[in-house]
Amino acid sequence: MESLFRPLLTLLLVAIFHTLPPLASSFPISPNFPAVFNFGDSNSDTGELSSGLGFRLQPSYGKSYFFKPPSSGRFCNGRLIVDFLMEAIDRPYLRPYLDSVSTQSYRRGCNFAAGGSTIQKANAASISPFGLGVQVSQFVTFKSKVLQLLQQDEDLEKYLPSEYYFKNGLYMFDIGQNDIAGAFYNKTLDQVVGLIPTIIDIFQDGIKRLYVEGARNFWIHNTGPLGCLAQVVSIFGRDKSKLDEFGCVIDHNQAAKLFNSQLHGLFKKLPQQYPDSRFTYVDIFSIKSDLILNHSNYGFDHSIMVCCGTGGPPLNYNNQVNCGSTGKSSDGTIITATACNDSSKYVNWDGIHYTEAANRFVAHHILSGRYSETALSWNL
Repeated sequence: MESLFRPLLTLLLVAIFHTLPPLASSFPISPNFPAVFNFGDSNSDTGELSSGLGFRLQPSYGKSYFFKPPSSGRFCNGRLIVDFLMEAIDRPYLRPYLDSVSTQSYRRGCNFAAGGSTIQKANAASISPFGLGVQVSQFVTFKSKVLQLLQQDEDLEKYLPSEYYFKNGLYMFDIGQNDIAGAFYNKTLDQVVGLIPTIIDIFQDGIKRLYVEGARNFWIHNTGPLGCLAQVVSIFGRDKSKLDEFGCVIDHNQAAKLFNSQLHGLFKKLPQQYPDSRFTYVDIFSIKSDLILNHSNYGFDHSIMVCCGTGGPPLNYNNQVNCGSTGKSSDGTIITATACNDSSKYVNWDGIHYTEAANRFVAHHILSGRYSETALSWNL
């Protein structure tokens, strides 16, 4: 009986694998995905928040970016992890959904990620009104309008993704950092940990909604070591007993690890719940932790101290004066947060976000394939 079943199983598996774009042999993200649709926060925002709220970042942001104007809408001095990933698969940088005027098209994908966004629904205190649920709704609207336009004029496929692109595209997620980091402003560690299952449930709801829309290829980043961000250290690390041996806030990193553990648990269950899909889980925490703990081995001089800030060592960070801005110190002195001379020596750009050099490091390690797991699902 087993000998009769095995050939049939082999044929089924071959058929299933041929319905999905093949993975590249050298790294886990395939160049065969025709389009990419991204959801997230400032870690992958290519201009969504600035377009949506109608503001421009200070010129220091984007100063290393090779397009004009200097400010690209990215919360970085240059490119983000998602930019390097797009380069690796020979795809154009992702155009923000709310970018009304651009020379870029949406044919190869669209970016819904917005700085300050959370998995949970935004509230009155939120920096971004574009929580994950809103971003998914934006995608649903985007897809519906695109397909309507393509029915009216097939020539628009030069600028818009076809139904095939939506079905076989890659759906990327890098979100959750603000849910965890933001919760610490009014919650204890235990309370933050107690909130994580709810956050994970909301995240899964986003996956489900996209699956219903035809999404089948999902790429999920976990969150990084939040306790090693200068902003977190400056506010929650004043009591040195709260810091670990590397100068990172212990509670924040513990919460990030617990969030990642539950996110990974969800990742393991998803293939069973959503047939004919591919899920990839990327361990961003391990990559960034390695960079911070061993930064000098990788050519960086500073792991926590920021490049664009004010105040000098050990953090060069003032929570009241953002990168590129001018304000007053506690004693009334006028101060300006300026960029360092060589950002390639810094892991952290502005206290919250990484430099282009650090983002390049993270992307390189993602592409090595050593920090990702891929699971396929199917009906037998």
